[in-house]
Amino acid sequence: MTSALKLRAADAEDLAVVSSVLQDALVPVGDMEYFAGEKRFVMVANRFRWEAADADGGAECRQGTIFERVNCAVTFEQVDGVRRQNIDRADAAKPLSILTVQPSEEGNGIDLVFSGKGLIRLAAAAIDCRLEDMDEPWPTRHRPDHEAGTGA
Repeated sequence: MTSALKLRAADAEDLAVVSSVLQDALVPVGDMEYFAGEKRFVMVANRFRWEAADADGGAECRQGTIFERVNCAVTFEQVDGVRRQNIDRADAAKPLSILTVQPSEEGNGIDLVFSGKGLIRLAAAAIDCRLEDMDEPWPTRHRPDHEAGTGA
């Protein structure tokens, strides 16, 4: 059994760590929800386990090399509002690939940046994020390849 990852972000430096863990995570549009009454934004992400990947492994899977993915819950608290750009909420099954999670360029918020120019901007006065693996990892032979622009 692998140890489940649990992270908490309270500032920009912490958020950079969360971003590195979520890079190339796949999130179906329907697995993201904003609960206005609770000021909470949640999503379930299928993340590539970069921390378990062979550091010198290339984009091409070497014979016998197995990588891992795992589902994780990501929660942002103290969220006052959510804006979406280039994300079709009607296509709930469509997976989006996370590029980065960062403090908003406009200030007072957090940007979730996806491939294909997708953006979710969380209006929040403070960074309050939690990430927790939900189950056991499963094997995959596919490692995200940024050089070829293939994403996940």
